Amino acid sequence: MLAGVLVAASFAASAQESKKKKIYRIDCIQGGPLTPRAHQWAAFRRGLRELGHLEGDNIALEFREPKEGIAADDLIADLIKLEVDVIVASTAIHVHSARRATKTIPIAMTGLTDPVAAGVVTNLARPDGNVTGLSFLPVELVGKRLELMLELLPKSKRIAMLWNPNDPVPQLKAATAAGQKAGVEIVSVEARAAKNLGPAIETVRSRGADGLIIATSGLFYGLRDQILDLLQKAKLPAIWGWESFGAFGALLVYGPSDTDNYHRAATYVDRLLKGARPGDLPIEQPTQVKLVVNLRAARSLSIEIPKSLLVRADHVIK
Repeated sequence: MLAGVLVAASFAASAQESKKKKIYRIDCIQGGPLTPRAHQWAAFRRGLRELGHLEGDNIALEFREPKEGIAADDLIADLIKLEVDVIVASTAIHVHSARRATKTIPIAMTGLTDPVAAGVVTNLARPDGNVTGLSFLPVELVGKRLELMLELLPKSKRIAMLWNPNDPVPQLKAATAAGQKAGVEIVSVEARAAKNLGPAIETVRSRGADGLIIATSGLFYGLRDQILDLLQKAKLPAIWGWESFGAFGALLVYGPSDTDNYHRAATYVDRLLKGARPGDLPIEQPTQVKLVVNLRAARSLSIEIPKSLLVRADHVIK
């Protein structure tokens, strides 16, 4: 009887503890549709599981994407009302909106395009405020991407850059400076929304550009498949900045691993949930930059990849 009483008491205590267990709410805001980012969020979820955070057990994940006609500030305002424990953001626009809306809820970046240049923080080592996370270093890599395009197209005197004017990071400025050093004209091609992409690609051709550098932007990440389709139809070679895009059909990629960034972002969320102050967590920068060459894409574009690029490539997709 005594044993039965003890077991019953144990179950009751366990049930009571389960009822008291807090489920932390983590809201993830992305720069475009969820589908192109599925592999990123899978890496993020894996990172959380490895740290002992299980959905439905101690965390609840919500994913939000921008909707046409709904301003970023309005999206964030609705989110703040839900008593979120951590905001995970992938674009400067949403980080800025979140900072304006709250000074207390921690904001973790998944790999923001140069947070200092974007004006999100003033210092990577001690970001201060309620923002921390990971950086993506696009500005430093723009010149290298131009160099790789010129290695692919050695006779070219005109290369275009597709960029989003809504992004605060000066990638076009960096490309123009690199072009001046290389003696190459950089053609500016803007796109603020999906509807601008078709005319943008037409502008590249009408201006006589031989290739395209695609700026790292949350918008272009979400519109990956549409851009790749337009490039294929125009037979236009391009270089991207997200390593994973080689597997999705990008001809050339030079940049850090976006999947690795999302996996590592889980460590920031873990520390924030355990009470760490965002301003005390240094913003991490990528430790590896990789060159990916897709030979299947090259064949479909009728382009021959120089041996010099193949030899230096970290990954060749055949």
